[in-house]
Amino acid sequence: MKKLTISLAVLGAMLLGGCASQKPGYDYTAFRQARPRSILVVMPTNDSPDIKGATSVLARATVPLAEKGYYVFPVAVVDEMFRQNGLTGGHDIQSAPIRKVREIFGADAILYLHVEEYGTSYQILSSDTRVSVSGKLVDLKTGQTLWEGRAKHVDNGSNGGGGLIASLVSAVANQIIGSATDRGYQVAATADAQLFYYGDRGGVLMGPYHPDYQKDYQNDR
Repeated sequence: MKKLTISLAVLGAMLLGGCASQKPGYDYTAFRQARPRSILVVMPTNDSPDIKGATSVLARATVPLAEKGYYVFPVAVVDEMFRQNGLTGGHDIQSAPIRKVREIFGADAILYLHVEEYGTSYQILSSDTRVSVSGKLVDLKTGQTLWEGRAKHVDNGSNGGGGLIASLVSAVANQIIGSATDRGYQVAATADAQLFYYGDRGGVLMGPYHPDYQKDYQNDR
């Protein structure tokens, strides 16, 4: 069931990305030259009022990156290693010197994520769950930025019909259910998939463990 949920999130991201308006493409020159094989995903920074935002977005980042053909270091192991070295939050971890990070983990690149929005909110006749996230992939050998992107996904549930009172009751119920079950965790899967597959100007290129590796280079301009 968990794999099915993740696959549906990725499929949803692909469909949404296909409907998005075209924007100037990302310049992948540095990405192509670096050719990273392994990615270290660290705890995101979090501007949302929900403390679960960072951990949820982090947990959902591994699968789409692995499906794109990269070796992704186990995020729980990575986070624990940082904790043992006195770094416990996204800001502290993302401030760590990249030279030292590479010495410890041996990864090719590090992914910095930032949660801008996360959680369920009540808005008159609707109850929306929003996850907005940005990411930056940095070469751990040179410190050069290889890729940057941003994505947002909104799930407003299904309030159905029944008039004003029914809509109000449904909206409140959706907010309570969304908060109690952390619907944001589910929405984060789609937001992360959108980020890595499409971003706002283009997604992460296919990695060396994907059968289409380097085939997408021709479409990166």
